[in-house]
Amino acid sequence: MIRRLPRHEDGPPALRRAVWTVLAGCLPFAVLLYGFHRPVEALYAIFGTLPLVLFCRVPGPPRRRTRTLLTALPVGWLLVTAGTLLAVRSWAAACGMLAVGFLVSFCAACGPRAAALSIAFQLYYVLPCFPPYAPQTLGARLTGLTVGILCTVLAERLVWPDPTPVPYRAVLADAADAVAGHAERTAGALAAGTGLAGLQGSADRALEAARLSRVPAAERPTSPSVPDRALNHTHAALRYTRDQLDRISACQDVPHPASAALLRRVAAALRPAAAALRAGPPGPPPPGELATALGTFDGARARMLDRVSVAGLRQDALVRASADGARFAAESARIALGARPVPPVSEPFGYAFLPVRLRWWRRLRVHLTPESVLLQNAVRTAVALAAARLLAGALGLSHGFWVLLATLSFMRTSAADTRSALVPAFLGTAAGAALAAALLYGIGDRPVWYGVLLPVAALVGFGIGPVLGPAWMQAAMTLTFLLIFTQLSVPDWHLPGVRLLDVVIGGSTGALAGLLAWPRGGHGQLRNAVADVLTESAALCRSVTALLCTGGGPVSLAPARAAVLRAEATYCQYRTEHRPGRAPEPVWGDALAASYQALHGGEVMVHRHGSGTAAPLPAGAAGRLTVLADDVARAYLRSAAAVREGRWEAADTLPGCAAGSSPPLRYVTERGGEMPPEEALLTADAEAWLTGAAEAAERVRSRTA
Repeated sequence: MIRRLPRHEDGPPALRRAVWTVLAGCLPFAVLLYGFHRPVEALYAIFGTLPLVLFCRVPGPPRRRTRTLLTALPVGWLLVTAGTLLAVRSWAAACGMLAVGFLVSFCAACGPRAAALSIAFQLYYVLPCFPPYAPQTLGARLTGLTVGILCTVLAERLVWPDPTPVPYRAVLADAADAVAGHAERTAGALAAGTGLAGLQGSADRALEAARLSRVPAAERPTSPSVPDRALNHTHAALRYTRDQLDRISACQDVPHPASAALLRRVAAALRPAAAALRAGPPGPPPPGELATALGTFDGARARMLDRVSVAGLRQDALVRASADGARFAAESARIALGARPVPPVSEPFGYAFLPVRLRWWRRLRVHLTPESVLLQNAVRTAVALAAARLLAGALGLSHGFWVLLATLSFMRTSAADTRSALVPAFLGTAAGAALAAALLYGIGDRPVWYGVLLPVAALVGFGIGPVLGPAWMQAAMTLTFLLIFTQLSVPDWHLPGVRLLDVVIGGSTGALAGLLAWPRGGHGQLRNAVADVLTESAALCRSVTALLCTGGGPVSLAPARAAVLRAEATYCQYRTEHRPGRAPEPVWGDALAASYQALHGGEVMVHRHGSGTAAPLPAGAAGRLTVLADDVARAYLRSAAAVREGRWEAADTLPGCAAGSSPPLRYVTERGGEMPPEEALLTADAEAWLTGAAEAAERVRSRTA
């Protein structure tokens, strides 16, 4: 077993945290208890450390982790104070638990740093909210908590610190390099007149690695901060660029002479962005050359409108869309690295100028709906903890803290996962209680011996726990807690039995709450979340097309973005839940890709409208685009219905939208000479976006029909 520990995936991190537990928890506990005879400070010092070390995985490099841990200090003071004052009545403590449980859990919507500290914050309230009601000890409690948190910061930073993780921007840099290489190869094939089919999907692996569901939860850029928003936007723009490059291979036509040159500019714009993301600030220079190349390309397209084919129009539009995506990717990478957006600022970079409070409120508001798994998790946790607090008070349990700790430790995002966690938890608790009873029998009333055994139990138990499984971890936790409380009072033979009873009550309360409140977790919500995002994509296609056709007022993309955020959060949770005997359904990735195609292509179109002409398109072109948008919207709605009904059946062939049968493109080739060039090109570009969205939507339905 000892030889397995270094080779086990979780072995070195677990041993590192066990060492921190001894140095930052057990050592201050012993010094305060036996050196200064301050039992209250000693208890709160070790319980200031244990939640941070055992339950929290703070993201980021060392300095950022230190700042994050230091922010836990004032929040911990507030929560310990609230728990101390509300312990006067069980109902008051339960109401406080309901509020704290919900707020702390729901703050997971604000990113991985808030989510990482959520369990510690809940336990900082739980420990003092039980009798004895002793507000006169508040100063001692806060002192002990301060010692524990500061010792944790020092241990985490100075003693065997966590290695610096690979930042998400480095993963994104690899994706940008891969897409740049894809653009270069496509440019070479266009210039040489060779086939393009072999190039399709060349950047898939790098972009797949940058998906949020593939990134460790602690490193996901899910906060409302400008850098995180920009990193997500960079990934979306790269994915959109890759999709347009892949679609070029389906166009069987002689390429425009300037297409290869523009695609080389795409690669040239993405390379500095990738290098800057990999190295860190400062950001790459503004993509001025690419913007100039886009203008040159549009001028060349306009001069050939009278002799371009339908397939050529589609191909040129896709080349242009690839350049638009690369320009967005380069600009959002600059923003992620601290640069200001290049004026004029419009969709989709407006988030860079929003006030901090407004950004955070908008992110929280996205998840203030019963359809959000983050709200469901927060409600489930808050209700379970409040119920456990009421139950512990009603039964007069002397160590009610253990009840809430068990509820919080065992409850998962689905009832099935919670049930599967209970059996090893109960077995481990029973084993730990039996061992503690044997120690009580052998040692008796000699607290110093328990003080000697405490660091040994913590080091061995928490150090090899991940290798031996959850039952071992629960046994180690039970033994550690019993050794702590045995030193604070006269050893009691009933204490191991009390611990076992409290764990059974707390675990059963959490299981009941999970059974009653959204028991299927992400599995139960994902189908509706994906169907909702497809429905919003249908509305977006209609509204953006209406904007282009009529030259009307601004269009809000916020509903579609909110639906995408909820669907992504649901999908990330779905991937963490146990799926017995079932492989992941392939439709989820296709459905999210279809929503990305609609949203990010719509961003490009809205940006074009804002920075170019706002005049309405001619009636003929507008009518054909409107009909096409309606067809695309219906395709999204059909796919949404198929997803909602859960019809999983793979298709052998994927749908396509042939350029030769496209009414908007045929109108441009037949009547383009009667239109201003910018309107003809806008019609072709909008058609390319809509048909790409239609293909993506039909792909979802073909996998579910």
